[in-house]
Amino acid sequence: MMLETASEAETEAAGESLGRSLESGSVVLLYGDLGAGKTAFVRGMARGVGALPDEVSSPTFTLVQEYAGTSLTLYHVDLYRLDSAEVDDLGLDDLVDGRGIVAIEWAERWPGRPRRAIDVQLEESGEGRRRIRVARPD
Repeated sequence: MMLETASEAETEAAGESLGRSLESGSVVLLYGDLGAGKTAFVRGMARGVGALPDEVSSPTFTLVQEYAGTSLTLYHVDLYRLDSAEVDDLGLDDLVDGRGIVAIEWAERWPGRPRRAIDVQLEESGEGRRRIRVARPD
């Protein structure tokens, strides 16, 4: 699925739509440059699972944030400041094998990415617009 958004609110709405369709055990891998809208997308995902979107912020320094939804918990991970060895020490395998949904920003830094994950690529396309590609596993 490919779509284009014209504002942060529309990027959040795209994330909300995906969030509503997810079930426990889902893993969403987010790719894109700084400022591409990854955190805004996750904010929408939080709304989609019934969590408070205003609590969502980039977990760059805390690495993992947890947002309790009405029926699922969303785990928001940011790997931006980590190298591969540090990512291995983070225990992501345990997190993705648990209950809830896991959204991982800068997923390319995780060599052990699960094959059955949903890939979300966000890129700026000028004038505040974002191109978002969502690829679900076969």
